[in-house]
Amino acid sequence: MQSSNHRLRDMEQHHPLLSAGADVETGSLAAGVMVGGPHVGHTAGNRTLWFIQDSCGMVCATMTWFLVLYAEFVVNFVMLLPAKNFWYSLLNGATFNSLAVLALASHLRTMLTDPGAVPKGNATKEYMESLQLKPGEVIYKCPKCCSIKPERAHHCSICKRCIRKMDHHCPWVNNCVGEKNQRFFVLFTVSTQLQISTSFWFQCSEFSPGVSVLLLIFLCLEAILFLTFTAVMFGTQIHSICNDETEIERLKNEKPTWERRMRWDGMKAVFGGSPSLLWCNPFTGLRLRRLMLLTHGRRGGSEFSV
Repeated sequence: MQSSNHRLRDMEQHHPLLSAGADVETGSLAAGVMVGGPHVGHTAGNRTLWFIQDSCGMVCATMTWFLVLYAEFVVNFVMLLPAKNFWYSLLNGATFNSLAVLALASHLRTMLTDPGAVPKGNATKEYMESLQLKPGEVIYKCPKCCSIKPERAHHCSICKRCIRKMDHHCPWVNNCVGEKNQRFFVLFTVSTQLQISTSFWFQCSEFSPGVSVLLLIFLCLEAILFLTFTAVMFGTQIHSICNDETEIERLKNEKPTWERRMRWDGMKAVFGGSPSLLWCNPFTGLRLRRLMLLTHGRRGGSEFSV
């Protein structure tokens, strides 16, 4: 595809012509979110729920919820309720359950938030001509999803889309971690670590000794594995944010063509503004307009405004 005075290259590389935060198309494509997988189209003036139909990812995400809810059951019914000290159970239960709500809410926001998908199939001759590029300017398109590829965007073979500032695809949240949902992923790792840490404070219960021991053994194994995973992921995410470099860029040893942010500026860019309690709130920016499952017509599912 080529027009007079500028070229379009079918390459997996990116080019700084289009900034990472810029919408490459106006109208409905700029607000693209979807239900039912990455092939569903966009609806003008409408933001539907983002969800990736990947079997492995859905199984892993379900397992994550199961493990968190299993820990909830063991801590509440095996450790806290049988305890003789009422205030001990109340305070520790409130802390543990609050962290569980934050962990699950952050996981849900990470999974159901558009990570920064580039509009699909917008690399058309007509649109290229509408960009009014300067003579000799080169932009790149992704040959896999036929979209104009912004700077620092990478194609995800599972989401089947190019994702802005894609850090990695995490099957445990059934989504890519990218420009728009990285903060929720970091919150998920932090709240999960704190939840696991608080579970080690509780005294063992004498309620149903045989069953309790078995449940506590599984809980300890889960806590060790979960704590290790979330600690590693939290460390890599903070490193990426502070260095303004995604994990893919680090692994590919890509030389930065962008102006790197200072460490504190990177944190404020990801979490939104100056430090405040809103940084720890996974519900920030969520305005639930309606929650209704539609199976026919253009509307593919529950609609959110995020």
